[in-house]
Amino acid sequence: MKRMILLLTLLLVACSPFVPQQTDTTLPTAYIDPSYPTVQAAPAVMSQLSSGIEVRAERAWRDGKQVNVDVCFTMLDGSDWSIWGASLLYADQNVFDFGSTLVSLQEPTEGQSGKRCDTVSFLNIPPDADLSNVTITIDAIAAPPRTEDYCSIYMPKIQQTLSERGVAITLNCADVNGAQAMQISSKPETMSQEEAEQIVYSDEFYTVKGPWSFTFNLEQ
Repeated sequence: MKRMILLLTLLLVACSPFVPQQTDTTLPTAYIDPSYPTVQAAPAVMSQLSSGIEVRAERAWRDGKQVNVDVCFTMLDGSDWSIWGASLLYADQNVFDFGSTLVSLQEPTEGQSGKRCDTVSFLNIPPDADLSNVTITIDAIAAPPRTEDYCSIYMPKIQQTLSERGVAITLNCADVNGAQAMQISSKPETMSQEEAEQIVYSDEFYTVKGPWSFTFNLEQ
């Protein structure tokens, strides 16, 4: 009889439906300290004009360890203009590492300048930093040329600048794979090819320097 009960018990266990064990699949999320400050402000002066370019800072905001500012600037032409240099100054600390994200782009039309707007971000700002007097500066705006632009737009300007500085480098344009490309046709014997290219392709020829500076109070 005991054997019969044991066999029945084993049979019932074997026929029972399998219920898988539940596991917690919730993924961990980044910890955000509630003490990290979040505050935004408008600048003391919203618009700055330098080197023929108007730059506007609409607002800046502090979000934890990051400081952001919305910046718009006029475009001199239809080239691919972008913010080339920027810095953030607070409590004698100067931060030069930044990133920018395109917000909007208005192409220039006949009789009207174009406009580009970006969000410029400075990272790893200590949450306890004194940001009661912050200066955000746009140092330069640039439009890096395409290869074909050097011959059609930039070569005359570069050659004139070299002549004015007494640099004995001569440029010309040649067909390379069906496209016009600027080349160095002559240079001083004491100058290496690399040195000559550094001079000729310097970003000074497609960069407009400011500065355009804006002051904010980002203290809570």
